[in-house]
Amino acid sequence: MTTGIIVALPEELSTLTATKIDKGCYVLIADKIMLAYSGAGANNARSASELLIAQGATRLISWGCAAALSETLKPGDLVLADTLIDAEGAQINIDPDWHNYAKNLLSTALKVHTGSLTESKGIVATSQDKKQLHRHSGAIALDMESIAIAKVALQYQLPFLAIRTIADPVSMDLPKAINHSLNNEGDVVLSKLLLFIALHPAELPGVIKLGLHFNKAKNTLKLTAKQLAQLTALPSQNQ
Repeated sequence: MTTGIIVALPEELSTLTATKIDKGCYVLIADKIMLAYSGAGANNARSASELLIAQGATRLISWGCAAALSETLKPGDLVLADTLIDAEGAQINIDPDWHNYAKNLLSTALKVHTGSLTESKGIVATSQDKKQLHRHSGAIALDMESIAIAKVALQYQLPFLAIRTIADPVSMDLPKAINHSLNNEGDVVLSKLLLFIALHPAELPGVIKLGLHFNKAKNTLKLTAKQLAQLTALPSQNQ
């Protein structure tokens, strides 16, 4: 089987390869493992999933960072979702064979948190909003791309995994500088970020704190990536 991995951000991409990939494109990073750089958001994730399937992917992984909704999750924690919940509340269950295999494998080196991962249509910036989402959905974390990838996998009847690490805890309000520096694609524009911080220097400590959290998340993704060959070695039931 050929595994297709979708990542939304260049920082997440760097945990899997040093190869530069243009947004909307893919590379082969190992035998039967393809990696696509989608960009942020559901539409980009959906397009990248379709691209990988057209190139021969027979199962998909959503890879990257997430925001915590549960207070039990800290920056750098690994979440292996067992259920996905879209913005309308519809649920998709994860393929149990691959999920159990991945959980047992990754648990040898990392603490693995399981639970529901819910969809966000945009940045959820405040702790209050994250807590409200947790109460409403019961999900432990959220991201913007996994549900879109899962729906494509479901459409083609392909196995799917969501592997996410926590970047911002539920107790954290995201710095206003982040929202102000996003472009229409959901990417942080560095020049906008620096200008906003220059005009609002009180934002700097929050940005630094978020950066430290994000580095913890990236380090966990790098540790997880060391298991990638085994993670994708689960044989197909059809073989």
